[in-house]
This record gives sequence, C-alpha cells and structure tokens, in this order.
Amino acid sequence: MMELNSFDFNVPVHLLFGAGALSHLHEQTMPGTKALVVISNGRSTRTNGYLDRLIAELDAAGVGYVVFDGVGPNPTKEAAEEGAHKIRAEGCDFVVALGGGSVMDAAKAMAMFAVQPSDDLWDFTGGITGKGLRPSVPPLPWVAVTTTAGTGSEVDTGAVISRVETAEKLLVFSDYARIAVVDPELMLTVPPKLTAYQGFDALFHSLEGFISNGTNLMAERLQLAAIENVATYLPTAVADGSNLEARTRLAFANTMSGYSMDFAGCISEHSIEHSLSAFNPKLPHGAGLIMISLAFFDFYAGTHAVDDRLVTMARALGLADAAAPGDIHEALRRLQVACGVDDLRLSDYGFSREDMPKVARNVMDTDGVFHFDPVHIGYDDVLGILECSYR
Repeated sequence: MMELNSFDFNVPVHLLFGAGALSHLHEQTMPGTKALVVISNGRSTRTNGYLDRLIAELDAAGVGYVVFDGVGPNPTKEAAEEGAHKIRAEGCDFVVALGGGSVMDAAKAMAMFAVQPSDDLWDFTGGITGKGLRPSVPPLPWVAVTTTAGTGSEVDTGAVISRVETAEKLLVFSDYARIAVVDPELMLTVPPKLTAYQGFDALFHSLEGFISNGTNLMAERLQLAAIENVATYLPTAVADGSNLEARTRLAFANTMSGYSMDFAGCISEHSIEHSLSAFNPKLPHGAGLIMISLAFFDFYAGTHAVDDRLVTMARALGLADAAAPGDIHEALRRLQVACGVDDLRLSDYGFSREDMPKVARNVMDTDGVFHFDPVHIGYDDVLGILECSYR
C-alpha cells in the first residue's frame, strides 16, 4: 500500500451540485460555441423533459448544438466513433453529455477521438486488440450533466468502452469535464432496480478504493462518506424514488466515489465485471458487480491483507458490531436484501458454469486495474471468485 500520508490531488472540474443545479448552467462560461449533445438511445431523457431543459440552458448561453442519441448501455466502440464523426461533420467544438455513466463515458471518448488523426478508436486502448497509443492532440472540452448516481464519471477521465466482437471492455482516457452538473432532481425518475444497480456501482468504487494500494488520507475520507451515505440512503431511494433527500445523498456519494477513483482507482472486482458485461452487453454493470461482490470480498477477507479496512467498511455499511474481516459479507448481504437485489443470478444473463473459465481468461487478457490490488490476484483466484458467484 502506498504512503497513506501523501497525496497529489488535481481534479480541475467546476462542479455544480444540488437540486436545481442545471438551471445555473447558462451562467457558466461555456468551453465552445457549438456542442454535440450526447444522450442515450432510450426515451427517458426526452420524455422527462431533461433534454428540453438542457437545450434551454444552451440557448440562454448563446451556444449552438446538435444531438447525438446513439448511446446504449455499455457503450460500444462503434457508437463512440459515430459520435466523433458527427463532431467532425457538424463542426462542433465541445461535447455535452446528458445521461448516466454510459453517456458520459461515450462523450469522453468522442471528445478525445474526434480530433485525433486516426479512424480507429481502438488505437488508443490496450487489451487484446488495441494498439496502446497516446492521443497526439488534446481532447475537445466536454461538459457533464449526470442523470444517475452510479459511476462518478463526471469527475474522472476514464471512459469504459466495449468492443463486442472481441469481448473487450476497456478504458479509453480523455480529459476532465470543464463543468459537471450533479442535480438530484434529474434522478427522481430512475426506476427502483436501476437505482439499486447504480447505487451499488458507486458503493463499490469506494469499497474498492478503500483497500486499493493507492488510497490515502484524503481519499479515505471521501470513500467512507460515500459508503455511509449509500448504506443509509440507497434503500430509501429504491423504495421511494421521489425522496429528494435520499437522491441528494446518493448523488453526493456518487461524486465522492468518482473522486475516489481519481485518487485510488478501482481494483479487480471491476476488471472481473467488465469481462462479464463484455460477453453480455445487456448485463447492467452494477448488477454484475452485485453478483460477484460477496465472493470477491470473501476472497479478500481470506487473504488477511486488509483486515482492519474490511472491518471499518463493514461498520460504515451499518454493521456496528463488525469485528472480523469476514463480517463484510454480512454487511453487504444485508444491504442487498434491503434493496431487493439479493436474488440476481448470472444464469439469468445467459452464463453457464462452463463459461466461467472463458470469462476468467478474458479478465486476465484484458488486464484492467489489477495494479491497484493490494495483493496479487491470478487466474485461479479470478476463476474461484466467478465459480463461487455463479448461480
């Protein structure tokens, strides 16, 4: 683990946080004159009026725009490239993401790729088929308006993009958002199951960060705040999505978990899930994390590498009498039950037990974020976690 008392923190994002924050976007200095507005390929952004509200803000700021609505869950290489081509064709000089983590990640990738002298986004990633090149031109600026509390993508630089034909789900790096709007009013309409999946995604960013070898004094304060707020308010938001206080606290936890990733990254739990949803892009990222989480943290409890931190996390999750590292299992299980997601099964997403070695090999081949793990994790460990998770 790195020196806990040292850190280097520079996250140059102008963050507008709180109910009604979107209404103040037009008051900010926009980073360009014509935006590509990136939204999902679903209906909610339009039917809930969020796109109209954003357009009104851009109009008030004197900014032109075109809309790109081709982003699905687990955004693909093809969608990111298509958006970048539209930026070039329409002469856009910045990007605005309106949506959840998939939309923000796609927008980041578009902003980076649109200005590169390349026709293949995969030149800028690694994994099995990427070239691992660094961008030669600075990305276009981008603005984040998040409508979910899950990824923290509004305050980090990583974009997770899938290449379906090679079952790769990999990081592409762009730049920080110039402006990030975190308005919990835009999250009131998220359905219960998605609220739970997204809330657990935010939770795992901080749980993983808290035992990462990159954590430090500043990061652990953010991580514990996120863990405590998710544990306290996620069941309420799942049960009553109109509860603005619960939505606000989850939005706060989400953004703090985003900052956790800036400091400490994620660890191999995320690498394992990325391979699962690379094989089945219809698997929601948060759901995949939930399904492997008990086995994953059981593995860490068995290593005895971070015993004190696992106990601290269990207590932050609400298990006040936690005393042993294995108590993290019960703390997580109780929260899953409280949020109605304890019955998720990999088999419901088309996986068989015989698929687990193939998934484990993909995890190792695409590498991911293993370098942040405080212990070495190999193929046999990953396969064991997947097999223990399978049902």
